[in-house]
Amino acid sequence: MELTRRPRRLRRDGVRSLVSETEVSASDLIAPVFVDATTAQRRPIESMPGHERVPVGEAVPRVREILETGVEAVMVFGIPESKDRRGSRAWAEDGVVQRAVDAIATETDAYVITDVCLCEYTSHGHCGVLEDDADGDPDLTVRNDETLDLLGRIALSHADAGADMVAPSGMIDGMVAAIRESLDAGGFTDVPIMSYAAKYESAFYGPFRDAADGAPAFGDRRHYQMDPANAREALREVELDVRQGADVLMVKPALPYLDVVSGVRREFDHPVAAYNVSGEYAMLHAAAERGWLDLEETAHESLLSIKRAGADIVLTYFAEDLAARL
Repeated sequence: MELTRRPRRLRRDGVRSLVSETEVSASDLIAPVFVDATTAQRRPIESMPGHERVPVGEAVPRVREILETGVEAVMVFGIPESKDRRGSRAWAEDGVVQRAVDAIATETDAYVITDVCLCEYTSHGHCGVLEDDADGDPDLTVRNDETLDLLGRIALSHADAGADMVAPSGMIDGMVAAIRESLDAGGFTDVPIMSYAAKYESAFYGPFRDAADGAPAFGDRRHYQMDPANAREALREVELDVRQGADVLMVKPALPYLDVVSGVRREFDHPVAAYNVSGEYAMLHAAAERGWLDLEETAHESLLSIKRAGADIVLTYFAEDLAARL
């Protein structure tokens, strides 16, 4: 048998890197930062080894630690000092995210992105205002249009504090248009929106809910987050956000939905982001702790697969750990 084509020729050291098709760099990554208004000291997040909640006063040192690794962008999540049914601390001028972002934007060169959602701020833990039943108790129906007004107020407060980009994550119909209108009316026409355009009701979010204190007090989020069974629906969701003015399109989670990342990349010419979520991070750590996997190698391979599927940007808890290698 005559072997004229030998792919192994291009797998040798020296040429292997020259023909590599996919690359992950530190500048592709966003590192999450959890700022907690209820604590005066850093608190480790048990379900996400290596991560912690930091008080507002530690937000700048925490971001500087991230920047030293080569990662240039952070996503700020807040844990407020108090909660109510409408999540009013989410848009408060002296809210936890507003204070942290003001300090980070003033004292560092980080590119600051903020999570725009209500689940961390509502006493019921859902991503919007809930309907009341006959007894005055909230049920599981999110009042979509009333929630839009609140999301606009949150985004505007973040931009006013110094956020470079806002990222609505609640999968509320019309959220991008409402936020764009609010930002433009407030004079922030240059602040882009990274929409969680295809966010699934996933079992992989568990550790994040521990980190951000955002678990629902009752029920679940299947009525407004996407069914994991649906891929074609994701493209419809993304198209709606594109029409409303989304600048970056997020798919969440990443690894179980690489087909969706790939589909969004093929159909749209916007930058595509993918969220390598807390459950994906935690399961690799758990396996590595048992000696079953090499943590750095599997984490790097995971990020490569997300980039290979078509993501331009990866929001990941591995950002700092892998930045030096990248």
